[in-house]
Amino acid sequence: MSGVKLTDVTKSFGLINVIRGVDIEIDEGEFCVFVGPSGCGKSTLLRLIAGLEEITAGEIAIGGRRVNDVDASQRGTAMVFQTYALYPHMTVERNMGFGLLMNGVDKAVVKEKVVKAARILQIEKLLDRKPRQLSGGQRQRVAIGRAIVRDPEVFLFDEPLSNLDAELRVATRLEIAKLHHTLEGSTMIYVTHDQVEAMTLADKIVVLRDGMVEQVGPPMELYDRPDNIFVAGFIGSPKMNFIALSDGVTPDGHAVDISGPGSERTVTLGVRADSLRPVAEGNGQVVGAVTVVERLGDADFVHFRTPWGQELVARFEHGSATRVGDRLELGLSGAVHYFDIEGRALRGVITRDMTGAVANA
Repeated sequence: MSGVKLTDVTKSFGLINVIRGVDIEIDEGEFCVFVGPSGCGKSTLLRLIAGLEEITAGEIAIGGRRVNDVDASQRGTAMVFQTYALYPHMTVERNMGFGLLMNGVDKAVVKEKVVKAARILQIEKLLDRKPRQLSGGQRQRVAIGRAIVRDPEVFLFDEPLSNLDAELRVATRLEIAKLHHTLEGSTMIYVTHDQVEAMTLADKIVVLRDGMVEQVGPPMELYDRPDNIFVAGFIGSPKMNFIALSDGVTPDGHAVDISGPGSERTVTLGVRADSLRPVAEGNGQVVGAVTVVERLGDADFVHFRTPWGQELVARFEHGSATRVGDRLELGLSGAVHYFDIEGRALRGVITRDMTGAVANA
């Protein structure tokens, strides 16, 4: 297997710049996820790596080999698309091996590869079926099997779960994670707009916005130390709460005890739902009226509206007595984050929670 390196890669369609100076290095054997909102350029970036689109400028290397001018069929990649793209008149076995047969690979070799891939994906009993006889999850496994038989240097996944229902999405996501461990050393690049998929699958996440890289790193690094407000708001479910502070005071006049670089200026406080905790009356740093309570079994997500009209969310323990209309008083407890007026993370700012502990931004 091989790593992938993109150096100052750009892609324009006429006057529209879709990818703008992307630098990424994906190590051999890594599971890298491109994540971002619709239109950020993640699928285009994947197609550039696959050779399905030509780059406008920059360089793409696979396994240390420059592939800018190499045909897609010769790049050593295999792509699994959002749509299964199976031939309806062919059996599963034929669908999986068709590409190899067209390239002149011996039939016995093709059958051996297909059976091996089917065993990995646990679809051996489906080899004689046609696509119409399969569920959505089974069809996606066949599409993945078609990629496996090619023994690619790099696997490319373009939102492969988007056509599945919620239950199948979870099941197939787990299968892809297992597949990465089964195919030891396999390099995988996966595109999704779902940050839960990104967090649960990736060794490395690349967060994209408007064709540019916002941050690259392991999932928990992006969660714990986001570089900017965009990453902080995109990674994590529910999304991070943001509160504008002026000299350490919320819009309704509640003081937040902070110190450090940037604490004397107007900053944005970022706090996750599980860092807001109920406190005694009169001690709240954030107050509001409950608008919705989502009871998820293991926890309750309590949505509330502040006096200045902002909607925020806190995570309470399972079985809380909180009801719509209740008045909340909350203190900051645990990790919090601060961002400057341009949305960049401020490091070294600290806040004292209601128990006196210190949390670094």
